[in-house]
Parts: sequence; C-alpha cells; structure tokens
Amino acid sequence: MSEIQRPGALYQQVAAAIREGILSGEFAPDSLLLSEAQLMARYGVSRPTVRNAIAALRAEGLIDVRHGKGSFVRSSGQPALTIERRISRTAEGKFVMPNGDIWQEAEEATTYRTHTTKDTGRLLQLGEEEALFGCDRLLIDPSTGTRAMHRTLIPFEVAEAVPLLGEEPCKPPAAIYWVLTQAGHKLAWTETVRARMPLPDERTALRLPDATAILHVARAAHGTDDRPLFLEELRFGADRAELSYRITADKQPARRTRT
Repeated sequence: MSEIQRPGALYQQVAAAIREGILSGEFAPDSLLLSEAQLMARYGVSRPTVRNAIAALRAEGLIDVRHGKGSFVRSSGQPALTIERRISRTAEGKFVMPNGDIWQEAEEATTYRTHTTKDTGRLLQLGEEEALFGCDRLLIDPSTGTRAMHRTLIPFEVAEAVPLLGEEPCKPPAAIYWVLTQAGHKLAWTETVRARMPLPDERTALRLPDATAILHVARAAHGTDDRPLFLEELRFGADRAELSYRITADKQPARRTRT
C-alpha cells in the first residue's frame, strides 16, 4: 500500500487505511498488527500519527492493545460462553438453574444494606431510597475465563415477611426461590436485557478490553399477587458471552360468546 493521499487529518487517514485492511481480511482477527515502525514505513507518517490512529481504532473496538505484546486485531467470532436463562424444578419442587454449576466464585460474596435506585426501584416497583439487602458476587467460568458480576437485592419488607431471607440474604437465587415458595408464593419471572458501556469498576472487575460493552441482565421474581419480591442482576462483557432463551407460546384467554 502506498503513502496516504486522502484529505483529512493524517491520523484519521492512517486509521481509515488500517480499518479497511481489517474489514477486508488483510489483517485477520486475533492477529498481531504491524509494529509502529512498520506502520510508519508503510504509510510514510510519524510515530505520533501512528499512535493517534491506533488510539482511534481502539476506541472503535477494532484493535486491542496488550501491554508488552503489541496491537492485535479484535476477534469478530462467536462469544466463548452461552448462558441459558431457564429455570427448572425438580420432582421435589426445588429450583435448578441450568448454568448454576459452571460458575465459580472468584471472591467471597459480600452482604450489605443498600437502597433502591431509580432503575432498581422501577424493577421492584418501589420508590427510590427504599431499604434493601444486597449481595454481590464476582463469578468466573473456569473453562473460558469469562467473568461476571452477580447481584441480588431483597426488599426489607419482603425479608420481614419471610424472616429466613433477612437472616441469610446472600443465598443463591435458586435457594431464595425455594424459600419464597415455602412461604406460600407462586412465582413468575420477568427479565430485561440492555447493553451499555461499563463503569470503571465494572471494566476492572470484568477485565474488559477497550471499547467493549457489557450486557446487564435483570430478572425479577414476582409473587402470587404479581408484586416483585426479589431482583437478580448479572453483568458480563458482551464479547465474552451470549444469552439463550427458551420461548413457549402463551395460551390466549377464551373468547366470551354472547348468549
């Protein structure tokens, strides 16, 4: 490829040329990009121009810079892990999570008292600053290295009605579902998924590369009166995992006929 001849800021021209090479397959996914010296010679530009071009491509999520190793083309392949979002029950009536056995706790779980935010209050159908029990876990899938941040939130009023939850608010979700059913609730669930850019602490805990969004999954368990009783949140890098759902058709209510 010859020296840059296009209009525009020089680093943007270099970034456009490298981007074209990535999208055309000249620079293969997961491959080591040319060194700074090689890029300078190839495009006839200075080192600062090359570094600015690389920074622009990192911000776009096309390049991942690994300290001490160089710049690598980001993979566009399938995520390493598929997380099934199903809930099953055993013959004894206990709950089973299909991915419950893949995760290991990377750190000891943390229990604390907190309050609803605008987002968690909406999902729990509570106002802001309502008291909650919280439990945070940092999980890791040992087979793929995928990391996830897991949080459970129990309103104080639910814990007061079901005292075992107030005594042990950091139980796994399946165990909390069992406690709620033993207290007389027939459970149903709603789940929302949204993508967003990570906060600094999330990026550090999940060890995310540059320009990587997270998937934020929120599942609310509803009781017999359809009131939310419990909220579970899961956050992980969108480049590392995908969600899988089983969908069944709801029965439509029977139409009333006039007599």
